[in-house]
Amino acid sequence: MTIMENRKICYKCLLEDFDEKTALLKVKELIAGMPPENRTDESEYRRRLEICRKCDSLISGTCTKCGCYVELRAAGKLRGCPDTHDKWELKGVPERF
Repeated sequence: MTIMENRKICYKCLLEDFDEKTALLKVKELIAGMPPENRTDESEYRRRLEICRKCDSLISGTCTKCGCYVELRAAGKLRGCPDTHDKWELKGVPERF
């Protein structure tokens, strides 16, 4: 049996859904270190995460379109969804990352 056969792949999960919290704690630390003016407010953050939860590109807390941890990307005010259809519908945002 290979290592990959032992790994659990969690489709439609965020880091906060895992038992292993090390990565989530690091992401939360990075979010807390963002200047407040660069962070989304809590309701927008949760709205974005709910969109990610329904996305086919979410696997084990990671977006397979860009490789980011979705909780970190969703926290950035000017960060858009990497999907070509921009599922977060950022309107009036001058710059996309």
